Amino acid sequence: MVTETWADEGSTSINEYANQIWASANKLRGVYQKKDNGNVVLPMVVLRRFECVLEATKDAVVAAFEDDPDLPPEVLCSISGYDFYNTSRFTLSELLNDADNLAENFKAYIDGFSQNVKDILDGGGLKIEGEIDKMDKGGCLYAIVKQYSEMDLSEQTVPSVLMGHIFENLIRRSFVEEGQGEDFTARDIIKLNVSLVTAEGCDDIYKPGRIVTVFDQAAGTGGMLFTAAELLQNLNADMDVRLYGQEFNDVTYAVGKAEMLIKHQDASNFVHTDTFKHDCFPDVKARFVLENPPFGTPWKGDDAKDGQREAVEEEYKKGMDGRWGAGLPDGGDAQLIFLQSAVAKLADDGRAGIISDGTPLTAGSVSNGSSQVRRWLLENDLLDAIVKLPTDMFYDTGITTYIWVIAKRKSPERTGKVQLIDASTFCTKMRKPMGSKRNEITAEDRQAVVRLYTDFEESEHSKIFPTSEFIYQEWTVYRPLQERYQVTQETCERVMADRMFAYDPEREQELADKEPRTAKEEKELAKLLKTHALADAVGGALRAHMDSEAYLEPEGAKAFVHKMLGGLDVDAKAEKRVLELIGTHDLSAPVQHDRRGNVVWDRDKDKELVRLDQDVDEYMEREVVPYVPGAKWVLEEKPDAKRPVVKTGAEIPFTRYFYKYVKPRASEELAAELAEIEAGLDKDMARLFGGDAR
Repeated sequence: MVTETWADEGSTSINEYANQIWASANKLRGVYQKKDNGNVVLPMVVLRRFECVLEATKDAVVAAFEDDPDLPPEVLCSISGYDFYNTSRFTLSELLNDADNLAENFKAYIDGFSQNVKDILDGGGLKIEGEIDKMDKGGCLYAIVKQYSEMDLSEQTVPSVLMGHIFENLIRRSFVEEGQGEDFTARDIIKLNVSLVTAEGCDDIYKPGRIVTVFDQAAGTGGMLFTAAELLQNLNADMDVRLYGQEFNDVTYAVGKAEMLIKHQDASNFVHTDTFKHDCFPDVKARFVLENPPFGTPWKGDDAKDGQREAVEEEYKKGMDGRWGAGLPDGGDAQLIFLQSAVAKLADDGRAGIISDGTPLTAGSVSNGSSQVRRWLLENDLLDAIVKLPTDMFYDTGITTYIWVIAKRKSPERTGKVQLIDASTFCTKMRKPMGSKRNEITAEDRQAVVRLYTDFEESEHSKIFPTSEFIYQEWTVYRPLQERYQVTQETCERVMADRMFAYDPEREQELADKEPRTAKEEKELAKLLKTHALADAVGGALRAHMDSEAYLEPEGAKAFVHKMLGGLDVDAKAEKRVLELIGTHDLSAPVQHDRRGNVVWDRDKDKELVRLDQDVDEYMEREVVPYVPGAKWVLEEKPDAKRPVVKTGAEIPFTRYFYKYVKPRASEELAAELAEIEAGLDKDMARLFGGDAR
């Protein structure tokens, strides 16, 4: 078991740092609308972060560059100590000494950065040069530069993980509060995720010189990556942690790439891309994959991004040689696509922690892609545990969320098993909420949850099941045909609603009034008129025989229907359909048989979901036959057919396993309480309006 440790535990709150930085937006009033403040705050924070990091070696870099302007970038990087540098003599403080040329000098300062930094500051989601001109014109540039020049954002004061969370806090203020943001993952959730994933099967990470790859395909600002790296390097200082990330949002990508540079990571391993369309590192297999894919993001339909559906479906055609060959979930939620892709990126001993909402647990019918993905995870023994988190943990949603722990190589005691942990009460109320986030997982809460996981024991909060617990088959249950035939209000409405007798009077009138009509419209009108005439004839006959004699034998019912419809323009097919529709299932009626003596089965049939590890005959005899005497059950599965029929699936109804029955209060107790409340209200009314209380 890995013992977790983080250097920034108990450090100054993220919110306090973010408040201090965001206060700079006050200087933008009158020049920027509130919703646009982030256009200045975010690039200025990134710039100042770069400046603070380079401060110790800045003079040496400038001196070397001025001595030889043709020095290769590699040499300047070696002098700066980072994979970036700045060759300008300007700093934010120095810019203030020439207020008349502030904008021009500011741009020259930015131009002095290495190309990788310039790409971040004025490319993609950040556009600092355009904001310089706007602030200069609006008269607030000097005040902004001065305020940021006084901020200490050095690594010593603000460690990288903490800086990442501050960035996310600022991004949330910039965009989420305007309804444009995503579900940014709070650092307490990230720490729990990292702790769970590294709590088992990780003895190898203590080996000297161990190379450990960490991947996030929905990386945001890199919070998962940097948090994991800090924990791993605190556990083994000799470890070589290599981070890989893919991120779609251009602003969060820019921030994440900046931190990759500062953390001495290979910034080319942090890519701005759409994970649905590209695996930018096809040859990379990760020891750890950590992700919080966006909840409810569509991969097809009107709300999906251009080209996503085509890319997803093309990848799916590759089967298990692709990234998500087990199945495609419904188009409105791509979480299980991300989860499959995470598994595809794992090394043979890899482990993953994927955060989701409740949808991936049970969404979809038996043959649906979501069900088949769960089945694949369970049948291949990839699912190690699912942990239910407290509500109100995210900044912009209070929904219930879960961590899926995936393991390519389980310990012997966990093989063939899945652990469910209800950690919904393991949290502490925040003194001051941050958006929708009202709860936080403290270090003590986190350690308690991880202990439940590593102890691997049954308890109030921990349940352990074989993987077969969640795999089921959908059996079709047929009941013998036993009918009572009678014309009633209910059966009459059933007949008239049937497609054989239903018609559209508005469409009929529209076509009748239209002149001229096309040949197709003439055909349609003729069909409507025929159905109208049939409906009038049958409806009139039914109303004339309302609440007629009931028949329990089909022969008598057939004779009744034939007589009722006799003389009308009704063919044998319509007559047979009326007979079927005025029938109602009745166990007191005899079971019907065909001419050969075989049981006739009712067209109405039921479905029963039976766990794969249960004896189906025993289940049916216990759960079905007492209520449907004479029933038969059939597994209508044809997986190898040209058009496969799948009736084996999986679902994980998490809350069912932790349900606790609460006995309702006695009616006498409730009545007494209501009487007491009513008496109190009467007294209050009397005091307010005078008079005696009743």
